[in-house]
Amino acid sequence: MKSFFTLLILLTFVTHQSYAQKTVVKLDYFYNNEYKTNPDGSTYRFHYIWEDTTLNGYSMWGEMFTDKGAKIRSLIDAPTIENLKKAAVYIITDPDNQKESPNPNYMKAADVKVISDWVAQGGVLVLLANDSANADLSHFNLLANAFGIHFTDKVRNSVLKDITVGKIMVPDTHPIFTTAKQLYLKGICTLKLKSPAQASLENNGDVIMATSKFGKGTVFAVGDPWIYNEYVVNDRLNDTYQNKQAAIELTNWLLKQIPR
Repeated sequence: MKSFFTLLILLTFVTHQSYAQKTVVKLDYFYNNEYKTNPDGSTYRFHYIWEDTTLNGYSMWGEMFTDKGAKIRSLIDAPTIENLKKAAVYIITDPDNQKESPNPNYMKAADVKVISDWVAQGGVLVLLANDSANADLSHFNLLANAFGIHFTDKVRNSVLKDITVGKIMVPDTHPIFTTAKQLYLKGICTLKLKSPAQASLENNGDVIMATSKFGKGTVFAVGDPWIYNEYVVNDRLNDTYQNKQAAIELTNWLLKQIPR
């Protein structure tokens, strides 16, 4: 009997490891498609991408996924049935407006259909917006609205020098942030919700984060790129802010939403 239970535990572990190794997390590089120019005139992609290890990148978040056995990938094209097929998690952040890109790739109705069908089949979608001056919310809302979420033009937490303006506290009991209780979010847009979306985090009457169950899938939304490197490393803030722990807990929660 003892050997049977040992075998069962081993098989469970191997199955879990095998599943984790097949988990693909795709980060959008199509709607967020920003470039900078080098002194020699050549250009390079930057801003909220896996490869960027500067304060502007998502390299630390990428490591949190890979530490859990997931594979991180980028999606440089518009989403299709084919290129989303193997993705378990799809992240879209800070969609470009004309201030950020001379020829932005705007969200279209056909894209919304592809993405919403993918979510309905069990995909986990992450929508990270920005304030309306620094992101295209009008087209992005075509997608968000499909899940009962709307990014508004209201801007919260406009931090100048006093970082306490960006402080948002998490309730004692929270399904995502179980130990991270003091977060930092700067220059965010608020959310308006309707069914099936539900508020995940509220502050002073505003919805800051939301989730939505759609078919077999899950959507998570917040009005800010939020957990990029600059606001994960505490030397940009102070030790009372727990964005790094919150990023780890969000990563764990997203992976748990993937249907087995």
